[in-house]
Amino acid sequence: MSVYYVNAYNITNEEAYAKYGPPVIEILHKYGAEVLAADLQAIGVEGAPKHMNAIIRFPSEAAALQCYNDPAYQPYKKIRWDSTSDTTMLLLHGL
Repeated sequence: MSVYYVNAYNITNEEAYAKYGPPVIEILHKYGAEVLAADLQAIGVEGAPKHMNAIIRFPSEAAALQCYNDPAYQPYKKIRWDSTSDTTMLLLHGL
């Protein structure tokens, strides 16, 4: 069953954050992930959107968690932690 990472956070250091995206896409593909949406200008219907809002589909919970814990991802996770704030990251199971 597919699972979905729903990520939202504010970017606090754009120069540092610019080093995050492209290498992470390659790591996501290693686990069969697909970025369904990523938006720096989301529209808040209820509540305020954050700077970055994304939905990423993985083929399974195991694949999503393996990706998150992959040693290759850890340096990029630190870049994200150091260049963003107010992070919400959810793992949702598909229907």
